[in-house]
Amino acid sequence: MGIKFIPLLVYGLLLTCCQTSAQVSYKTDILIIGGGASGTTAGIQAARMGVKTLIVEETEWLGGMLTAAGVSAIDGNHNLPSGLWGEFRQHLYDYYGGPKAVETGWVSNTLFEPSAGNTILKTMARHHNLAIWYKSVLKSIRKEGKLWKAEISSKGKKQSVEAKIVIDATELGDVMAALHIPYRVGMDSRFETGESFAPEKANSIIQDLTYVVVLKDFGPGADKTIPKPEGYDPDEFSCCCDVADPASHDNTPKINCNQMITYGRLPNNKYMINWPKCGNDLYLNIIEMTDTERKEALKKAKLHSLRFIYHLQTKLGFKNLGIADDEFPTADRLPMIPYHRESRRLKGQVTLTLNDVTSPYTQKTALYRTGVAVGDYTIDHHHLKNPEAPQIDFVKIKVPSYNIPLGALIPADGEGLIVAEKSISVTNIVAGASRLQPVVLGVGQAAGALAATALLGNTDPANVSIRAVQKALLENNAYLMPFIDVKPGDASFKVIQKIGATGILKGTGLSYKWANQTWFYPQLPVSEWDLVNGLKDFYPPFEELHPSGNLVTADFLARAIKAIGKKEVSAGQILSYLEQNEFPGLTANSILTRSMTAYVLDRFLDPFNTAIDFTGKIKI
Repeated sequence: MGIKFIPLLVYGLLLTCCQTSAQVSYKTDILIIGGGASGTTAGIQAARMGVKTLIVEETEWLGGMLTAAGVSAIDGNHNLPSGLWGEFRQHLYDYYGGPKAVETGWVSNTLFEPSAGNTILKTMARHHNLAIWYKSVLKSIRKEGKLWKAEISSKGKKQSVEAKIVIDATELGDVMAALHIPYRVGMDSRFETGESFAPEKANSIIQDLTYVVVLKDFGPGADKTIPKPEGYDPDEFSCCCDVADPASHDNTPKINCNQMITYGRLPNNKYMINWPKCGNDLYLNIIEMTDTERKEALKKAKLHSLRFIYHLQTKLGFKNLGIADDEFPTADRLPMIPYHRESRRLKGQVTLTLNDVTSPYTQKTALYRTGVAVGDYTIDHHHLKNPEAPQIDFVKIKVPSYNIPLGALIPADGEGLIVAEKSISVTNIVAGASRLQPVVLGVGQAAGALAATALLGNTDPANVSIRAVQKALLENNAYLMPFIDVKPGDASFKVIQKIGATGILKGTGLSYKWANQTWFYPQLPVSEWDLVNGLKDFYPPFEELHPSGNLVTADFLARAIKAIGKKEVSAGQILSYLEQNEFPGLTANSILTRSMTAYVLDRFLDPFNTAIDFTGKIKI
């Protein structure tokens, strides 16, 4: 009888083996869902910090909106080459032959072919700690104790993944939605956020999205006109050649079709078509749709963009410009994904509001102290295709450059999850600036540093040392504060970033065209009055120094350190330390610059190592 059971036993073993091979268990420290702009930099940063990381990406490419969506004209942060954004840009310079070789448009300073961007990001992502699964989709995710268990469909095969921390780097915040983490969609009420520019009532209206098209110049005499798309109406695109700058407050149209088409001119005679005014923007809110519903809805976006291309070729005479056949690995040669300007927005440990951006040093909270990514682009919203959107004059919203607080990446409730991409905890208005590519790259790098720091410290992201995360970012040349006049290559960069992140020495912010600014002014002196007030903002009450309007000297600084630190520091010690850092020839009565003062504060008080919470408040 035992012999009869042998075939059944063999069959059972074979069945078990097949089931096991169909659902392979993969263990990693960090699981990143989405290999877009933020997912890629999160993976690179975490891997470089020595943590095993897996990126799950639905397309064949890395880079998301920069590459797979075709938005390869970078807006913002040209003067803030922070961390991995600066590294990526340098790779582009090396690939094309310098900065001028990528200044091919007239709005952005850095333009590139999406396929080249993908290749560069894949090169940057080569690391033994980083695995990437392409053409892979998250099917389910749950928390079991301290571990995440995810089911992934990878190239048609089911795989189970176990991770300690998950980063939601999806384009629309799909992971946090699946986990029922609280979030917002659409415009906020001014009564909730305190933003005077926000509408009175909240609504679900988001920004227009765009299905970008990359065209290529096939040369004089070429006719690459596409078949007439269904529903084409030339009147829909009648004002597309108006290139007037909305920031000029001049409503007079400025018609120049050649200038319009070269807005997104890329290297190698290609053109990124991502034009808002009577162009290929389209209002389409697919955030809460199912995958099937999204795919069906996006057919409308593709069709709308093809109508615009047909208009460019027939009515405007650009028939030599055809859809590039050497960019995207798709049947229709269009990008793999659309350009989403807006996503779900996390309800995080903190929420960055317009007031925090406009006047960071005068709020009840000090979110700037917790900064982990920077941006300088203005508040830019696209609502031209939705007449139902409340009329907000975004041009009137003047802001300086700004930083993103760490708490905006961490849910108010929910352990082991970090949120990145455009889904961080900011208001709808602020999202008009934080959605820009370099900011999202920086958010991703911060997410990777946060995850790695939490794991290396055996704690949850919500309990991590903010300063430890910031130190990890500084080690990788990332900005904490958006100081335009102190670059990563400067010897004083880290010191000034650290002191700036305490608020003892504050930056001067201003709105400037499409590239806002914050200046540290390292070569200027600082008055006794300003220094003491900065110290009082940071330290508990200390012995009165009776500051005047005189400029700070080593002698005064020694007295200030004694009053705060309760320790004897002589002017001679200060001068000796400054000389070691290439500030020779000073005396006790020499006027010190802001840079020198930052060095001394960092050395003798070390305020950056004072613990803070997510609001920027000093922990007692």
